[in-house]
Amino acid sequence: MTIDQERLPGRDDARRNGIVFSGGAIASGSGVAALLVFILQNTADVAVKFLFWDFTWPVWLLIIVSASLGAAIWLGLGIMRRRRRRKARRAARTA
Repeated sequence: MTIDQERLPGRDDARRNGIVFSGGAIASGSGVAALLVFILQNTADVAVKFLFWDFTWPVWLLIIVSASLGAAIWLGLGIMRRRRRRKARRAARTA
């Protein structure tokens, strides 16, 4: 009997049983675990005074909101830059 003829437990069996995790699932799970640890370690409240706003938030929420806003601005600036470069390339091609 050859190896091809033998029934070796493999990935197909594991998939049927629902126990195989992809790299993305492992990375996502690790990220969620790290975020949970971060939240649990930063539960203290902090007073925020900015322009005419004055409020109190937990440290973890303030950091996550600030990082999200920063990421959105960074993404928006990147999109604007790509559009400008694309327009410049198109203008250079037609000129």
